[in-house]
Amino acid sequence: MNVFFEESGDFKVGTILSQQGEAYQVELPSGKRAKVKTRDVLLQFASPDSAQLLVDAQALGDDLDLDFLWEVAGQEEFGFADLGTEYFGHAPLPHEAAGLLLKLHAAPMYFYRKGKGRYKAAPETSLKAALAGIEKKKQQAAIQAQYVEELKAQRLPEAMKPLALPLLFKPDKNGIEYKALEAACAELHTTPERLMLAVGGIASAKDLHLSKFLFACFPKGTGFPAVTLPAVPDLPQAEVQAFSIDDVTTTEIDDAFSITRLDDGKLRIGIHIAAPGLGIQRDDAIDAIARQRLSTVYMPGDKITMLPDELVNAFTLAEGKTCPALSLYATLDPQDWSVIAIETRAERVPIVANLRHNDLDALVTEEHLANDAGDYPFKSEIALLWQWAQVLEQGRMAKRADFGLKPEQTNRVDFNFYVENDVVSIVRRKRGAPLDKIVAELMIFANSTWGKFLHEHGVPGIYRSQVTVGSGWGARMQVRMVTHAAPHQGLGVDQYVWSTSPLRRYTDLVNQWQILACAEHGVTAPLAAPFKPKDADLFAIVSAFDAAYTAYADFQSEMERYWCLRWLTQEQAQRVDAVVLKEEVLRLVDIPLIVRLPGMPQVARGAQVRLDLLRQDEIDLSVEARLVEVMQTAPDASDAALDEDMLEEAVEESKSVSSLQEQAELPSPTAHAQAVGDADATETA
Repeated sequence: MNVFFEESGDFKVGTILSQQGEAYQVELPSGKRAKVKTRDVLLQFASPDSAQLLVDAQALGDDLDLDFLWEVAGQEEFGFADLGTEYFGHAPLPHEAAGLLLKLHAAPMYFYRKGKGRYKAAPETSLKAALAGIEKKKQQAAIQAQYVEELKAQRLPEAMKPLALPLLFKPDKNGIEYKALEAACAELHTTPERLMLAVGGIASAKDLHLSKFLFACFPKGTGFPAVTLPAVPDLPQAEVQAFSIDDVTTTEIDDAFSITRLDDGKLRIGIHIAAPGLGIQRDDAIDAIARQRLSTVYMPGDKITMLPDELVNAFTLAEGKTCPALSLYATLDPQDWSVIAIETRAERVPIVANLRHNDLDALVTEEHLANDAGDYPFKSEIALLWQWAQVLEQGRMAKRADFGLKPEQTNRVDFNFYVENDVVSIVRRKRGAPLDKIVAELMIFANSTWGKFLHEHGVPGIYRSQVTVGSGWGARMQVRMVTHAAPHQGLGVDQYVWSTSPLRRYTDLVNQWQILACAEHGVTAPLAAPFKPKDADLFAIVSAFDAAYTAYADFQSEMERYWCLRWLTQEQAQRVDAVVLKEEVLRLVDIPLIVRLPGMPQVARGAQVRLDLLRQDEIDLSVEARLVEVMQTAPDASDAALDEDMLEEAVEESKSVSSLQEQAELPSPTAHAQAVGDADATETA
């Protein structure tokens, strides 16, 4: 006697060898023996033999019409043998009963299982829905297969064109488009980014990096809603002739300077900061825009401004205009450059010139200043500012020494990026040039002075603090943003607020509101300031700004690395010189590109070496190089001067150019760059 039984969801056959109580000892067609409980036996039969029954049942089951079976079954629960009698018109033979059971069991959309050998026909609506789903999946599978073939043939399917960016950066992994892209990549042994570039979904590697950033940080686009320019209160006009010093590409001109010679021989130096805080009010429509963006985003050849162009144009310190400004006046004794008096006021300031680095850098040198040589605009004013800047720097260095720090490195090289029609120029620029130092020192003076101003009035602000944490070999500098006055040891000041770039940083706009309140209301400023002491919203701004600024800086660094690689291709550079930063980490001499050379022989830090470039990839921003020779074992001070904090960043971020030139206070000293000459250039993170 043979049995047809169910075991773990599978149907099997075997020959009974013996029976013990409620179980059979069965020999399977394979020769293996098994114990089968009587409750699992669905059929007992004498012929055909067990192996033949299974073959005959499967053949018969393949010929059964599911739709007809479903009609015959009715809506009541049934046993398979009963349905067999009705379907075949006679008590089913063993192979017929087994074939019918196999067919029922394999069609869960048509028949719901209710027990061993028992089923119930699916309701008509449920069956139609299930069949429609199956048909839809078949159609989708066919479409997906078509997409895969098109992608493999280097064509982007029409339906995938509007989904190119979401498929790369935020895909619906259940969608057929993503599945097709994934399958095509697997067959072609490539990545989604490379395939999307190959088929034209993204135009270039540059667009890939930019699109990834925009998708994450500007998902609604970079455009601005329509805004109404705010009214500015009536202000007195300053009797000065102010001028700014900026890079040629700068459009958000935040700061300008003036010098007034007083009758008693003293000097009054004015530091004039653009004052959008006079028009923008906390929680108004423009504030909402600025608070959402938090900072201007810089990249070589382009930028995404924090504020709409029309508002920037209304408040930027443009040549030939009389602009609303927050002015800090310092009355000085030129005999020793001591500060006699300080005054802060809101006023309208005539801007008579926007001086540019590309016009003046070759003329305004330390040598020319020492010899009173050259002819350029505001020569005497620049000479006076240079003298004061040196005194300010000496004072900060003394303060750094009091904090236990070494003097700042001022002989490092920075790089400016200029991009036009996708052709990049990377210009070396030595840090500490006179014009840079003038602007940096005066901005540090303003930010430190206004930080003290807020503290003395009991008004909170957003401060930048840097202190030494730990001691001995474990000591390190920690930079953080706080809402109370705290030392900035790296700069050598007792407190430091961000307040000199309100057109491009939200923290500076917030601080400007607070400073304006102190200037206008004096001792009652804590009651009148937009942000009161311990205002939770101020802490939220600090947190949000820190996250956004980090993301923007990372993106800028990524784009600078991209343009470094483009420069190598553009210049057809195959053999280059580099400076050893630390162990296997090097920086090219001509451009700020960091290269890691695993397994490189030990070479002294600061040594200059020659490399062969083997491969560079603008998609993953990687570089492969080979050491050719060590050219100079003695450190070159101009290239090797890196403080320890920044060196550690270089090692950590050896795939990013940001670590060598990114500073907490600038969008980047390598930026093409709106901020060359911002006060903050001196601070390193």
